[in-house]
Amino acid sequence: MTCVLFFLLLFVHLSSPVKHSLKYFFTASSGIPNFPEYAVAVLVDDVLVGYCDNNIKTVEIKHDWVNALFKKEPHHLMLYRQECFENGPNYFRNTLNTLNQRYNQTGGGHVLQRMNGCEWDDETNVKKGFNQYGYDGEDLISFDMDTFTWVTPQSKAVSTKDKWNADRPRIKHNEKFLTQTLPGWLEKYVDYGKSTLLRRELPLMFLLQKTPSSPVTCHATGFYPRGATLTWRKDEKMLREKVVHREILPNHDDTFQMSVDLNLSSVAPEDWTRYDCVFELSGVEDGVIIIRLDKDKIITNWKDANANVVLIVAGVVVIVILIVAFGLLYLLYKRRKVQPKTNQQDSNTPHLKVPTNHQQPLLKTP
Repeated sequence: MTCVLFFLLLFVHLSSPVKHSLKYFFTASSGIPNFPEYAVAVLVDDVLVGYCDNNIKTVEIKHDWVNALFKKEPHHLMLYRQECFENGPNYFRNTLNTLNQRYNQTGGGHVLQRMNGCEWDDETNVKKGFNQYGYDGEDLISFDMDTFTWVTPQSKAVSTKDKWNADRPRIKHNEKFLTQTLPGWLEKYVDYGKSTLLRRELPLMFLLQKTPSSPVTCHATGFYPRGATLTWRKDEKMLREKVVHREILPNHDDTFQMSVDLNLSSVAPEDWTRYDCVFELSGVEDGVIIIRLDKDKIITNWKDANANVVLIVAGVVVIVILIVAFGLLYLLYKRRKVQPKTNQQDSNTPHLKVPTNHQQPLLKTP
């Protein structure tokens, strides 16, 4: 999951509100400890459905419906294995070496990534493909679906752009792959995985605050699908100032989470009730959840910290009391053990009187 999150963050600006999507993340890296040199992640509707890398040596299937698809259409699994262990590794490693030389890079960590796939709105039936490369977190070269040509914002990639544009078979292959092949696969995947991909789940919502002076965070987690909004309102009007929206992130159970922060430093405490946080899941009836800003509902780290301090102090006090109590009991025990010996006098033993001048008495041997 850590590797998949890394892949997603490189192309996070391509997030889209369309209803369905198919995305392939191909990643080649060098000089990065504890990270695979080559990996592929497949996401349908931003949910991980398949993964492989050069360390695990197998294609990991994440859902039963994918297994059912591969069982009925084994050529799909064969294509993925080729991209994971045959064609893909050589192509991406060679390209990464070429970029290292072109950028005059002799060391350090470097990442080459390609994301291709398509988006599909099943209401309008509009389908759009995409294919783009990134290098070290920056856009490198991409396929323009309006002109069916390669474009680049990088001067060092101009020669590659010209070479690829002159390769007409490559252009035709990309055009067909992005407009026909991948959209067909996406429709098939959605049909096979509809019990999972077409479900609707509303989130749990929380108000969070780190310290009394920190912004209040409205956090929604456990919702599905990804298409959702989370906003702060004042008097039922959406706020745009003093608000910070966080990225939508995947959970381990294929649901999603998101947060939005509200700065209340200039808001009087008596005005807090004028604010509320609104979650809305697109395309779902009764998919709106509203949580009003209430100090008593805020989960805070500093309250927990104060509670921990109280528990620690109380624990120390109890320990001290127990030590003192055990000490007193021990002294009483010792006193009772010694007392009979001092009071009991043997009748044959002469009583020695201590002189009043506190001098040591002279004891004579009988």
